Amino acid sequence: MSDPLATVSGMTIEILPATGDRFDDAEAALDSGDGPGCQCQWWLLTNAEFQKTSRDDLTTRFHAEMHGDRAPGLIAYVDGEPAGWVRVGPRIDQARLLRTRDVTTATNEPLDADDVWSVSCFVVRKAHRGQGLMKRLLDAAVSTARAAGARVVEAYPLDPTVTKRSANQLYRGTVSMFEEAGFEIVDRPKPDRALVALTLHP
Repeated sequence: MSDPLATVSGMTIEILPATGDRFDDAEAALDSGDGPGCQCQWWLLTNAEFQKTSRDDLTTRFHAEMHGDRAPGLIAYVDGEPAGWVRVGPRIDQARLLRTRDVTTATNEPLDADDVWSVSCFVVRKAHRGQGLMKRLLDAAVSTARAAGARVVEAYPLDPTVTKRSANQLYRGTVSMFEEAGFEIVDRPKPDRALVALTLHP
C-alpha cells in the first residue's frame, strides 16, 4: 500500500487494512449515512437476501469478513480517529454486482474473472468530509489491489454534474475522482453513472 501515513494540513492521515482487530474502528468509520444499517454488505448479497437479513446478522457477516483471510476494505484514520472506509476486493465475491444490469451490460471483463477487483463503496464520516479522504482511500485501494495481483480494478461511480446527489448518495464515488486517478470510462449505462476501469497488470 502506498504511503499509508501522511500529514495533510496539520492532520495525520493513516489508511490501514480492515483486519479483525480493527472491527470497532470499522464500525465507527461506517457511522454515517446508510453505513450502520448496511454494514457494507449491500454488494455481497442479492436484493432478496439483503431484504431478509437483519441488522444483527449483517453485523455478524461483516465481523466474520474482517476476521477472514483477506481484509474486505480499508479504514482511514485522521489523527488516530476512524474517519472513513472503502470496500475493495475481487468483483466475483460481490454477488449483487454480478446481477446488476448497469455492471453486466457495461463491463468488458468476464463476470467470472477472479483477477478483476472492484472498489464499490466509500463512507466518510460527516466531520471529516472535504479533507480529500475519499481520494486517499481510492489511491490506497488501488495499491491494495495491485499488491494482491489484480489485473483490473473496476468501479461504478456517479456523476453529480448530471444529476445532483447528496453526499450520502455518492457512496460509489464520483466519475471525476476516478478519472483523476487514471481510471477510464468503459461505458455509461445511464447518463449520471459510469463503469470505470484501471488496468494494473496486462
